[in-house]
Amino acid sequence: MIDAQQLTKRYGEKTAVDGLDFAVKPGTVTGFLGPNGAGKSTTMRMIVGLDAPTSGSVTVNGRRYAGHQAPLQEVGALLEAKSIHPGRSAYNHLLALALTHGIPRRRVDEVIEMAGLGSVAKKRAGAFSLGMGQRLGIAAALLGDPQTVMLDEPVNGLDPEGVLWIRNLLKALADEGRTVFVSSHLMSEMALVADHLIIVGRGRLLADTTVGDLVREAGGDTVQVATEEPARLREALAGPGVDITGRAGSEELQVAGLSAREIGLKAAEHRIALFELTARTVSLEEAFMNLTRDAVEYHGSTTVDPLETAARPA
Repeated sequence: MIDAQQLTKRYGEKTAVDGLDFAVKPGTVTGFLGPNGAGKSTTMRMIVGLDAPTSGSVTVNGRRYAGHQAPLQEVGALLEAKSIHPGRSAYNHLLALALTHGIPRRRVDEVIEMAGLGSVAKKRAGAFSLGMGQRLGIAAALLGDPQTVMLDEPVNGLDPEGVLWIRNLLKALADEGRTVFVSSHLMSEMALVADHLIIVGRGRLLADTTVGDLVREAGGDTVQVATEEPARLREALAGPGVDITGRAGSEELQVAGLSAREIGLKAAEHRIALFELTARTVSLEEAFMNLTRDAVEYHGSTTVDPLETAARPA
């Protein structure tokens, strides 16, 4: 379990992490989300003692990371896949870690097989592609058979087979009762693998929730309906848990709390003709973008003014 209490990190006048309170519990995959510059990497570095908090605290399984006698067997972390000696083979890199942490040599062979590195285990890691470097970093994180696994952007550079492998691996680790904490910018993957979400923006906690609850709060499943008799349809559909919105004078309504089938049956029962009946599901990406809209530090421009471009000096 990872427990952060008022965790804060400042670099001069810049506050990278601002009073975070959260707990990452065992038995679930917890996604750690936020825009670039939100403080995710800094938070992860503080969890494993690479950065010291300015104030507040963070513990893993009840202790600070540095307080564990065998930290690699408590927390397995991937923060930077390429942080290995380029001239060392994958096998020797893992063997060096094992021998300096009291981990049996046989475990090196186990994680090499687990990560699909068997065919390149004796090759120099400096020649690895980004994807193979990710696999080696994950193998190192799992070397101590830790109860807590923390991975920063683990699918970065992986091919589709590798992405599927990571997805299944994370679920399997959580099913074994381990604490799994994963950061990613790929909302589609988080929607498939995460049970819980911790979302930050500008260093502050924005949400500590489940995927389902976040999507539901963002609008969840809605149905767009069009009819010449919106007032009658509102009356026919009204009931507990049903939310109906629409502009005054418009024939279009947005209905939450009823399926398209249920709406269609109700309309037929009251002899109300429908012109449109379209079900729409809010994606995790949409819910995330909506939540973090005011916390994005780096905005890209989607349009370029040709007059402005022409006026720029060469």
